[in-house]
Amino acid sequence: MRRSIPHTALAVTALALALAGCGGQTDSGKGGDSGTVSPSPTPTPTSAPPGTTPTPSASGTGCVPAATLDVHDSGRTVCLSVGDTIRISLDGTAKRPWKPVTVSGSGLQAVNSGFVLQPGDASAAFKAVSDGRTRLRSTRPLCATQTGRVSCLGIQEWWVTVVVK
Repeated sequence: MRRSIPHTALAVTALALALAGCGGQTDSGKGGDSGTVSPSPTPTPTSAPPGTTPTPSASGTGCVPAATLDVHDSGRTVCLSVGDTIRISLDGTAKRPWKPVTVSGSGLQAVNSGFVLQPGDASAAFKAVSDGRTRLRSTRPLCATQTGRVSCLGIQEWWVTVVVK
């Protein structure tokens, strides 16, 4: 005896699986067009990058020293001394490109960050020139946009607060 499944049941199941695919996958943040995505990393303002020790700020909120930042540093507060340089390297893809890093605040001056070799990457470098507080920010699409495929309008946001003392 042979069972048959109605075509509408198959269509509903396929649609549900396709819609569930956009938000339920993970992304290493390393780039590549694997078709996977992730929400913005959870901010961890008082945790230090591997191999460093948190340095408390004058406000007591915690501040970590950093020379380079990547997608995993989103939400952190980092401290620099006048004369220090910080580099940002956000690995994106051609289908999920990072926007150029924007700056709001004082204390940092843009310097040459070198070449961006991969489409979709964002690279920036800043020198601490005076005491101040600055927000560095970039965004990229949460889902790759492809003609004829399911997509979403979500945005992944990356930001870091830099305190220069």
